Amino acid sequence: MKEIKFINVCFSDSDDVILEDITLEIYMGHIYTIIGPSGAGKSTLIKLINRLIDATEGKILIDGNDIKNYDIIQLRRKIGMVFQQPYLFEGTVEDNIKYGPMLKGKRDVDVEYYLRIVGLDKSYSKKKVDDLSGGEAQRISIARTLANEPEVLLLDEPTSALDPASTQVIEELVIDLKNKLNLTFIWITHNMEQAKRVGDYTIFINKGRLVEYGETRNFFLNPIFDVTKLFIDGKLTKEEAE
Repeated sequence: MKEIKFINVCFSDSDDVILEDITLEIYMGHIYTIIGPSGAGKSTLIKLINRLIDATEGKILIDGNDIKNYDIIQLRRKIGMVFQQPYLFEGTVEDNIKYGPMLKGKRDVDVEYYLRIVGLDKSYSKKKVDDLSGGEAQRISIARTLANEPEVLLLDEPTSALDPASTQVIEELVIDLKNKLNLTFIWITHNMEQAKRVGDYTIFINKGRLVEYGETRNFFLNPIFDVTKLFIDGKLTKEEAE
């Protein structure tokens, strides 16, 4: 996989237009942070990428091929998702990491390898998921997703419920995975400082529209539009965000 392209993508839910005329290119091997007010359409955008929902207008292409032509199960293995709350299955850490590969008929899963990738000792494999801290559970959630051998990970506010120390661990982990495994991350965050720390590129969505998109450092130093600067500075009014 080399590129994901949105072409005039819209999504409507009943009478509400959630996303409107999104045109965007995402290239592999980078971390993209998505920022914007609550209700702007950020989560809807990333759900379109692994077809948790489908666009009502426009096209999404993967390497030039319509996303709807891909087998949906194979697509979701290649484009994994990690949520704000780590939804782990009952049982042990090992059970969770083995789950995806076993659905494909793979029995020999190197659980220790995936634990090592996310910075956890092999002893965690036998731990019950109920005994994990919030930060540990989120790392196991990432390890479970990695066991499917994805090329892209969609992160929907994965650190918003974590303490600062656990947040730092996840941020450093994601940067390390990008560098070592050449993975692509698309990360929704409400934390401007986090977007600056982890993002190679930043996408700003407001009122369901793509307002601005660019290399992260320049995005924050030299925003093109006034509405972008207002949002970055925390001065965007409720009326301007709705």
